[in-house]
Amino acid sequence: MTKIAILPISGEQGSVTFCAVSNGKRSQGPTAGAALDALTAQLTPDEAGTMVIVQNQRPDQYFNAESQQRLAQLMARWRSCRDQGQTFPADEQAELAGLIDAELRASAARSAALADELQR
Repeated sequence: MTKIAILPISGEQGSVTFCAVSNGKRSQGPTAGAALDALTAQLTPDEAGTMVIVQNQRPDQYFNAESQQRLAQLMARWRSCRDQGQTFPADEQAELAGLIDAELRASAARSAALADELQR
């Protein structure tokens, strides 16, 4: 089963967009559903069988508040560099990729915990 993480991205003037991530593929949309739809359009037929679980984005045992805050900071820096046509520093890109991977692993761990609960 394909695992997809959908992350909120805070924008200028309080706006929020969403980023969907799975297996190195990314999409963005004005809503979580739009981001998910854009990502699923990129998936192969074998990857397309997905189950969607919405998580409330509060810190938890899988991805803590400090990690969430740092992810938000790096995403803001990445967008700023992109919008200004600047190169995002490689060290920050690596840290951002690591946090995205960590959030994706956290999403998988949450899903596994939910699956365990559902089997009881």
